[in-house]
Amino acid sequence: MTEMVYGAAPVQGGEPILPKWWRTLDKWSISCVLILFGIGLLLGLAASVPLAEKNGFEQFHYVKRQAAFGFMALAAMLLTSMMSPLLVRRLSVLGFVVAFAALAMLPFFGTDFGKGAVRWYSLGFASLQPSEFLKPGFVVVAAWMMAASKEINGPPGMRLSFILAVIIVALLAMQPDFGQACLVLFGWGVMYFVAGAPILLLVLIAGVVVFAGSLAYSNSEHFARRIDGFLSPDVDPNTQLGFATNAIREGGFFGVGVGEGSVKWSLPDAHTDFIIAVAAEEYGLILVLAIIVLYASIVVRSLSRLMRERDPFIRLAGTGLVAMFGVQAMINMGVAVRLLPAKGMTLPFVSYGGSSLIATGIAVGMLFAFTRSRPQGEINDILRARPR
Repeated sequence: MTEMVYGAAPVQGGEPILPKWWRTLDKWSISCVLILFGIGLLLGLAASVPLAEKNGFEQFHYVKRQAAFGFMALAAMLLTSMMSPLLVRRLSVLGFVVAFAALAMLPFFGTDFGKGAVRWYSLGFASLQPSEFLKPGFVVVAAWMMAASKEINGPPGMRLSFILAVIIVALLAMQPDFGQACLVLFGWGVMYFVAGAPILLLVLIAGVVVFAGSLAYSNSEHFARRIDGFLSPDVDPNTQLGFATNAIREGGFFGVGVGEGSVKWSLPDAHTDFIIAVAAEEYGLILVLAIIVLYASIVVRSLSRLMRERDPFIRLAGTGLVAMFGVQAMINMGVAVRLLPAKGMTLPFVSYGGSSLIATGIAVGMLFAFTRSRPQGEINDILRARPR
């Protein structure tokens, strides 16, 4: 009756997407990502020049490519972070299926670019590494399975996710790419633990991994060579680890000066796997500590937001993504200082590499989408409301 007399109340439109996205986003974390990307370009100006001259390109060829791939990665990150968790899940399932098929076809159509491991597709103008795009998709699919298994009459998602992880690890080990295989298994293990897996089962799985590593050491010359180099008490100064170790030692606290480093002329992977050695030599421990703080800030802030999340799928998927992101950075830096055997893994947002940059941008965009503030009560509210 009131509406008949006075007319219907005007319908209030929803909040525009961009203001809502900016209001709910973790601005500290995205700032850390942008700073890391800037540091990557800065280090690329020093690290990639010798390689460009060696390959007959102009000096800043690889820097320009890194900038182009980086802006594509940032665009993918921002676009993905604006999506709803439901849309992220749907697109991740589709992307996972495509990346899984590409990974399975690598032995037939892939190339090793002379590095002894068939991990890439050569596209002529660039290369594509399917495992980089598979990781975020796998995390979301595995989290979906685990969350579904907690529902009444739900599927055996925990078991299915484990089977899927084993298949992916086997495909990666065939390349061989034991670094990415360990990263996938670690991400799955973190999600499995958060989902409520018993510690005894995780210890048993860790034992199986150690046994599989022993078999790989006995049957893979590629794997054995890297383990032997890591365990050797003496470092050959003419190897990549030798050059990196010497560069870190020479850098000291404040570095030898911008552009004054020498390791970039000796290391073939100075712009990718060993970019942190260039940072340590030219800018010293100060910049290395700053990079560590930036990665730690993203991990800690993301986990603190996920701890308050009520949706089990979002909590599991976000935890898996941030665990992989943080551990990949830790592995890359750990290899440079001989805390870990060589893995051939890039430093997220800092190292050169198209597949790595774009895939990391997508993964972090997913993480930001999952950690955005939503109009819901936090999980602590549920725990306080339980009858005692």
